[in-house]
Amino acid sequence: MQSNRGRDTALELRVRSALHRAGLRYRVHVRPVPGLRCTADVLFPRDRVAIFIDGCFWHSCPEHATRPMTNEAWWNRKLTATRERDQRNTEVLLEAGWHVLRVWEHEDVADVVRDVELLLARARRGKK
Repeated sequence: MQSNRGRDTALELRVRSALHRAGLRYRVHVRPVPGLRCTADVLFPRDRVAIFIDGCFWHSCPEHATRPMTNEAWWNRKLTATRERDQRNTEVLLEAGWHVLRVWEHEDVADVVRDVELLLARARRGKK
């Protein structure tokens, strides 16, 4: 498990590069709310928008998730706990007034950029 990247994955780099090309400026791997242990993969602090890029295996994608056969009970607990933690973190952020976008690793980068731009526009309209 040590070789699994927790940040700066290939998809994160592609998404960040595409967002930058679209003229968007953001922060990377920042805690949106003090005291919350999670860090957003991409953060727009002024607009209160947090983007999480979730791996299909680690975050139990409904389309592509797989479960190891070896030590099955341990993996089931671990992956279920990850999914539950993601949900709790999303709820905390929403309650704190943040907009949250969770993206699966299999999603097309152009679609992700479009979704981020739409979410930013909605967040900016709400601030007026």
